[in-house]
Amino acid sequence: MQDLQTWLQSGQLLIADGAAGTMLQSMGLKPGQPPELWNVENPMAVRSLHRAYLASGSQVILTNTFGGNGVRLRRSGLLDRLAELNRAGAALARAEAAGRAYVAGDIGPTGELLKPYGPLEYADAVESFRAQAAALVEGGVDLLWIETMSDVKEAQAALAAVQAVTDLPVFCSLSFGKRARTIMGTSPAQAAEALWPLGLAAIGANCGEGLDVIFPVLTEMRAALPDAALIAKPNAGMPRLEQGRTVYDLGPEDFAARAPEIVALGARVIGACCGSSPAHIAALAARLRG
Repeated sequence: MQDLQTWLQSGQLLIADGAAGTMLQSMGLKPGQPPELWNVENPMAVRSLHRAYLASGSQVILTNTFGGNGVRLRRSGLLDRLAELNRAGAALARAEAAGRAYVAGDIGPTGELLKPYGPLEYADAVESFRAQAAALVEGGVDLLWIETMSDVKEAQAALAAVQAVTDLPVFCSLSFGKRARTIMGTSPAQAAEALWPLGLAAIGANCGEGLDVIFPVLTEMRAALPDAALIAKPNAGMPRLEQGRTVYDLGPEDFAARAPEIVALGARVIGACCGSSPAHIAALAARLRG
């Protein structure tokens, strides 16, 4: 693969993958079971998911380590396995990518609020992310992707942790609601202005309340950062309950139909999040190639 920074600077699009947790649940992961456990207990399922996204056109895949930070693993009684689970997750993705795609070490939020709004000390958050980042780097990732952040301060903690252990490129995407604000009330411009100067390779949004929220988010970020590589990894619409199951209201073709609008707003890294599947990425890739 071409050097990632060179790729982004060239203006080429980079197609990411889609949902992981819900896909693994469809393969038998039990509700409430940490997906990271499957990196060692069911590695072939994790590899098959990566393989499906690569076959669909993903050029960057995320490791199965969204909840692999120390705070989350402590709650699951798995803190002593942090390095093992994250290294394994990186190794599985790397084995499937085999030089054909970039491997992003996935770092999700702790699930706790930082002081003064919650119990988590900033220094403890940094250490939680630092241990995870170090293990992902040891596992051979090409970049780190800090995702689904709602608190800029927590995103800053994750970024500081990553930069303490590696100089690999870092992506950061936040989650925004319908009013184009995070649950902490942060606007896209505020997030961009607080995080971009810290040395990110790409910034943007993932998850959030449906697909439509991505448009005002990208518009505001582009105005604040005209030259930045923007990320768009929205959900496949909005969820609803159907016969006791949570389903999302946008199928692959309907989701992919909005891709040209997303590109027009400056997104260069494009994928999908909750409710998506390899079929969504295949439709997205086909539409973008067209």
